Amino acid sequence: MNRRFFLSQSLGAIALSALEAANDKLPHFAPKAKRVIFLTQSGGPSQLELFDHKPGLLKWAGQELPDSVRQGQRVTTMTANQKQLIMPPIAKFIRHGKSGTELGEWLPHLGKVVDDICLVKSMHTDQINHAPAMTQFLTGNQLPGRPSVGAWASYGLGSVNQNLPDYLVLLSKMQRPSDQPLYDHYWGSGFLPSRYQGVKLRNAKDPVLYLRDPEGLPGPLRRNMLDGLAELNQRRLDETGDPEIATRIRQYEMAYRMQTSVPDLTDLKDETEETFNLYGPDSRRPGSYAANCILARRLAERGVRFIQLFHPDWDHHSRLPSWCTARCRDTDQPSAALVTDLKRRGLLDDTLVIWGGEFGRSVAGQGQWDSIEAGRDHHPRCFTIWMAGAGVKPGLSYGATDEYSYNVAENGVHVRDLHATILHLLGIDPSRFTYRFQGLDFRLTGVEPSRVVRDILT
Repeated sequence: MNRRFFLSQSLGAIALSALEAANDKLPHFAPKAKRVIFLTQSGGPSQLELFDHKPGLLKWAGQELPDSVRQGQRVTTMTANQKQLIMPPIAKFIRHGKSGTELGEWLPHLGKVVDDICLVKSMHTDQINHAPAMTQFLTGNQLPGRPSVGAWASYGLGSVNQNLPDYLVLLSKMQRPSDQPLYDHYWGSGFLPSRYQGVKLRNAKDPVLYLRDPEGLPGPLRRNMLDGLAELNQRRLDETGDPEIATRIRQYEMAYRMQTSVPDLTDLKDETEETFNLYGPDSRRPGSYAANCILARRLAERGVRFIQLFHPDWDHHSRLPSWCTARCRDTDQPSAALVTDLKRRGLLDDTLVIWGGEFGRSVAGQGQWDSIEAGRDHHPRCFTIWMAGAGVKPGLSYGATDEYSYNVAENGVHVRDLHATILHLLGIDPSRFTYRFQGLDFRLTGVEPSRVVRDILT
């Protein structure tokens, strides 16, 4: 046995034992949430038209944003060379529910469940461009290479369903080509073993490639082949202790079980007509956001730990009235239906639902502010998300922005705080939940201060 072999075997065994020891100690306390459904809206939905009502902006329409408000804050290169002229909200706002929560008129269906959700109006982040902002929103760091929040949940808690992965990802199939990329590292495992990365279900005939056996391959022969592969991989694992070999063994076996579980999951023939009507007319189109919301509920019923939907094209630099309303038509009814459906099936009590994007939009118009062609630039200083279910106070609006919806004025919630709150609801102490990599103990929440937002919890 040479030195290299000895070290690889010893270090690999240490890594495996440390991983097992960490998982044995979780959850740290009784969780409120058994699972998470993260409805990720990629591109930056405009809080000014949807959630953060600022009627006072009408009196400043077309005026330049005061320096006292902007405070030298950075804007993107797309608006750096134009005056920051105030564009009042385009949408009207309507009060809904017993809580009297105000929502933009483009979200009529969310208004019907507003007493079941919690708006967090004081979100803020550090990044002003899409890829680093979404990377931070989902991994805690602007640079690719860190585990996603879903991967951390998978690593810490696993899943109660042995026939489906712990972490599944669904991407909307848009009715027009989307020009907004969704990178694999948004649901990647980073430096965690690759078994914890999100498994993307394709919005196509075969949701997962290569699950079907080749023509003429009998089932028993396939089973024998996998058993032989597992034996060979186990021998190599015993020699090296490489955790990626353990992942390979597990994933071969998972793929075999998914040959049965995935077709059963994605076949919606057993859904009722009333369910399709609840989720809206697009729910019958495979791969649509609405159909994916139905799949999310089906995955929740099957015990999958972390379910993430991605819907792109919220990046409205121009034609805000038409583009933003189109995205609301895509997502408003299905998102509200998911909350209703989970609630009536008794699943909302232990399912955490999160809706939001990587940042918000600026109060300054992009282009000619009073034109129907105008849009809004990126804005990381304040934006809104909503949460529902599992330990979250319903009917609450938390936090506030200044009168321009430009800066957080009350109860700021950084992305790190959101991550800490998600982990807390899953029964995990975010300060104790670490993974050692390259000699450092990494956390989802990083090294900067973070807090669990207890004011929004029951």
